[in-house]
Order: sequence, then structure tokens, then C-alpha cells
Amino acid sequence: MSQVAKNTVVTITYSLSSMDGEVLERSDEPHSYLHGGYGNVFEAVEKALEGKSAGDAVDVVMEPDDAFGEYDEQLVRVEDRSIFPPEIEVGMQFEGHGESSGEVLIYTVTDIADDKVVVDGNHPLAGQTLRFHCQVNEVRAADPHEIEHGHAHGAHGHHHH
Repeated sequence: MSQVAKNTVVTITYSLSSMDGEVLERSDEPHSYLHGGYGNVFEAVEKALEGKSAGDAVDVVMEPDDAFGEYDEQLVRVEDRSIFPPEIEVGMQFEGHGESSGEVLIYTVTDIADDKVVVDGNHPLAGQTLRFHCQVNEVRAADPHEIEHGHAHGAHGHHHH
């Protein structure tokens, strides 16, 4: 039996839920990732999966720091409505640049007034403690190409076009 270790490809099915049990995201099909600090899955989840084999399940509770970060009030911005398309509505998402960092953030529209739009650059799950539950379906050794590219290839992995 292969065990989860650095440079193995792990296939999991998972669900991500809030602490009160609401399922926020669920894998429709198995998801494969290259294990070993390649940034393909939450670090806390990698730690929990280390040494596991097919058939094992893990349940990881992630504090905001382990998941999508703390909620940052400074990422909430009020913009002129004129810079948005006319059909704008609450819940729409736009890419924007952080004022200080310059990195690209996804802003979600949270409120619309007559001539102003409130957008929030926090991840929708920022500031939340989340529960990540997953089942290990398969573990195999990664091939050299996968290690070189830093991610899994094949049926459930990353495709190159």
C-alpha cells in the first residue's frame, strides 16, 4: 500500500464546510494533487494526510490563518458606479488591484447605492474557521514530469493544453 508522502499523487474526494455544518464546497469528482509542499492544497490538509493510505479519511479544522486568511476591513472599497457595467448587481465579482499591495484581488459587490458601489476584496470565506473533510481514494508515486511541473497529471489532475 502506498502511503501519502512527498512526491506522491493523492486522489481525494472532499467537502469544505462551515463550523455549523453548512457545506460550502464539495468535490463532484475525485481531485488529484501532488503532495509535498507544492501549494496544491491547504498546508494543514497536507499535514493531516501525511502517512495516510487509500481508504483513510481525515477531518481538518482550519482556523482562518490556515484557510483564507483573516477578514481585512481595508479591502472593502466604495467606488463610483460609473466605472462598473450598467447591469451590475450584488454578488457579481470583478478583478481589481489591491491599493497598497498591487496584487490582483477578486472583489465581490456587496452593496449598490444610487451612485456608489461597495466592493469587498476579501475571499468570501475569509475570517471563517472551516472544516475540511476528505477521503483518500488512491495514492501513487508521482512521475518525474509531475514533480518537475509541480502538479499531478492524468484523469483528475492538471491538464496542459
